Amino acid sequence: MRIQTIKTFVVGNPPPHRGGRNWVFLKLLTDDGIPGYGEAYGVPVNPRAAVRLIEDVGERLVIGANPFEVERLWRTLYSNGYAQHPDLTMLGVISAFEMACWDIIGKALNQPIYNLLGGKYHDRLRSYTYLYAQEPGEPSPHTDPQRAAERALAYVEQGFTAVKFDPVGPATIAAEQLSLDVLRRAENVVRTVREAVGDKADILVGTHGQMTTSSAIRLAKRIEPYDPLWFEEPVPPENRDEMGRVARSTSIPIATGERLSTKYEFRELLEKQAAAILQMALGRVGGILEAKKIAGMAEAHYAQIAPHLYTGPIEGAANIQIDTCSPNFLIQESIERWGNFHAEILNEPIRWENGYIIPPTKPGLGVELNEEVAEKHPYIE
Repeated sequence: MRIQTIKTFVVGNPPPHRGGRNWVFLKLLTDDGIPGYGEAYGVPVNPRAAVRLIEDVGERLVIGANPFEVERLWRTLYSNGYAQHPDLTMLGVISAFEMACWDIIGKALNQPIYNLLGGKYHDRLRSYTYLYAQEPGEPSPHTDPQRAAERALAYVEQGFTAVKFDPVGPATIAAEQLSLDVLRRAENVVRTVREAVGDKADILVGTHGQMTTSSAIRLAKRIEPYDPLWFEEPVPPENRDEMGRVARSTSIPIATGERLSTKYEFRELLEKQAAAILQMALGRVGGILEAKKIAGMAEAHYAQIAPHLYTGPIEGAANIQIDTCSPNFLIQESIERWGNFHAEILNEPIRWENGYIIPPTKPGLGVELNEEVAEKHPYIE
C-alpha cells in the first residue's frame, strides 16, 4: 500500500466561528483507494500558505510512502531540512499527515485507532466546554461575573459537569503584572461561577499566559478557596521553570500544553513538575502516536491528559481516539455539544450524551469529512 494523492481543504467556519475562523484539512488517498483525513491546527501563517506547505511536503516526502510506516514517515518529516526541532509550523503539517495515516491504517484493518494503541479503556469520555455568549454579537461572558454565572449554569443544565472560562481577559503578547482591579474582577468571576454551579460542576480557569509569575501566584491565592479543577497556562509556555514556580506555589493543579509540541517539550514540562494536566493539541503536537507517547510519559509522573480543542472536528476525532485508550485521561475539551458546523461538516456527527462523548466504533478516526460541505465553505480572509 502506498500514498498516491493528496488533497487539501481550507474551510471557513461560519459565524459565530466557535472553534476558530478557518480549518485546514488534509485527505490522503492510497493506491488501493483507502482515504485518510487529517487536520493541522494553528499553523502560524495564512491558511493558504499552510496549505501550500502541506502540499510541498506531501509532494516531496509523502507521496509514495507506506502509511503503515508511521514512525519512519514522522522522522523523515521532522528531520526535513536538517531541522529536527519542535517548530510549530512544521509540526502542524506533520500532525495532519500523521493522523491521516492512522485513519488509513484503521480503515485497512477495520479497527478504530484506539484498538491499535492499547484498546478501549474508557467507555465514555467526560467533556467540558468554554462559556460562549448565548447570541452572536453579545459580549464574552468570561470577565462579567453575572453573565459568566448564567452561562455556566445553562451549560450545567445541558449536562456538562465542567465549564471553562478566562476571567483575566484577552491574551496578550507579553506577560503582564495584573492590576488590583483585574485581580479583584477575576476573583469575583470565579467566586460567582462557583456559587452558581455549586458542586454540580468543576470550574476550569483557562487563562492564556497573560501573567508574570508573581502575578499568576497572586491570582492563584485569590481563587484557591473556590477549588478550580485547574489553572491553565498561567504564564507563557516558553519558560517551563517559571511554570513550575507557579505550580509549587498553589494547590490548584496546573494545566498546559496547547502551544507545545513533541514529546521533547512535554518531557521538560514533566521533569520540572510544571504541570499535572497535559493539554496537547493533536493537530500541532505531532499527531496521534506522539500524543500516545506523551500520555505514557505523563502516566509515569501521575499526570493526566486533557487534550486541547479549538479547531475542527477531525482533530477532535483524533483526540477521542487517544482519550479512549489512555488510562490517565481526565476530560476532553468540546466545542459545546459538537453540534452546528462541527456536525454539519462530518457525514456523521460525533456522539455526545449528558456531558460525555461516546467513542465511535467505526474504523480509523471513526468520522468522515463531508467534502461537499467543506468545499461550499471556502477560506474567509
